[in-house]
Amino acid sequence: MPRTHRLPRAVQRLSTVTVLSVAASLALAVPASAHVEVEVEGGSAVALAENVTLAFNAESESESGITKLEVVLPDGIAPSDVSYEEGPKGWKYAATERGYTVSGPALAAGEDAEFTVTVRQLPDVESLAFKTLQTYSDGNTDRWIELEKPASGVNGNLAPTLALKPAAPGAKPIGPGPATEPAPATPSAPATSASPNTPSPTETGTTTPVGKGDGGSKTALIIALAVAVAALVVGGLWWFRRRSGASAA
Repeated sequence: MPRTHRLPRAVQRLSTVTVLSVAASLALAVPASAHVEVEVEGGSAVALAENVTLAFNAESESESGITKLEVVLPDGIAPSDVSYEEGPKGWKYAATERGYTVSGPALAAGEDAEFTVTVRQLPDVESLAFKTLQTYSDGNTDRWIELEKPASGVNGNLAPTLALKPAAPGAKPIGPGPATEPAPATPSAPATSASPNTPSPTETGTTTPVGKGDGGSKTALIIALAVAVAALVVGGLWWFRRRSGASAA
């Protein structure tokens, strides 16, 4: 009898431990399953391909909504080579020194962030890693920046990576784009761009141009100098005549 009671209890304990272990494993696996993906829209990724549209999908793993994605461009793609196509409603694109950001009103909790950009030309490499920082409305940020899986085999926050097929025969690099090329959906114009109504450096104080008001000041100064010179001449003549008269006397 004692053994018949002990066996079920042992089985019960074992079952409880197993359930807890499985639950813990699932709890740890859920965050690791979320990720950011990138793929070529409507085609395959080929080295040196031109005007390639890339689709990004950032999965949500928070009770707060996603508000911003910052992408660090890989070597071979400059911020001026990227143009924004579309994304979540109300979101804006802005170029940065190392890539670009896409941000806007917080998405609904659990809603993935999807957007597309067009790249002027893909570089001649085997793969491209787009390190991504994913920010939520509560201020937390997921950093999808790792280039390789951890040695332990546990899924890390891997950067979205695009594998490229070899370049087509005869394909050549087209060269870098204009460094000052503005982004189509940039919220505000870059500081270096100037509109027709924007004053030039010479109009903002770097050098002072001569305007109408300055001409009037110069005229007044010349008149004042002329009067002073005339006064000195008249005074000199008066003094010389007086001295000459005194000598004659």
